[in-house]
Amino acid sequence: MDPGSPAVPVDVEELGRAVKEAQYRHHRALDTRLAAVGTTLAQWDALRAIARTPGASAHELAVATFQGDQSFGTLASRLAAQHLIERRPGRGRRIEHHLTETGEQVLKAGRTVTRDALATSFDPLDEGERAALLGLLRRIGAPSEGL
Repeated sequence: MDPGSPAVPVDVEELGRAVKEAQYRHHRALDTRLAAVGTTLAQWDALRAIARTPGASAHELAVATFQGDQSFGTLASRLAAQHLIERRPGRGRRIEHHLTETGEQVLKAGRTVTRDALATSFDPLDEGERAALLGLLRRIGAPSEGL
């Protein structure tokens, strides 16, 4: 497109669907590949969030992983039963979450799998396009009063 010509309007529903399709493909590919290291995308994402903020509460981790409090609580119970995390008493009624050594190993194995899968997915884009896409997604993903 000529930089001086007017932009062609884009259907925002189509744009939203394209973002959702890309996310869906990523989730399916990651879930399939993470199964090979004994975890799921939801579990691995929870381990990643706990590693980023050791001692975080269930509510903090639910927000970080885009889940509700009850859903994250159920997931954390499964992770604790698998000896991937420990729940420890914190201040007041707060329960703090920490990775176990086994959880750290699963997180590390999952990180290798996810980086390979995502690198393949974003391979058609050059570094400039990847940076532009990241910037645009961060811009529209920023908190807004309208949403």
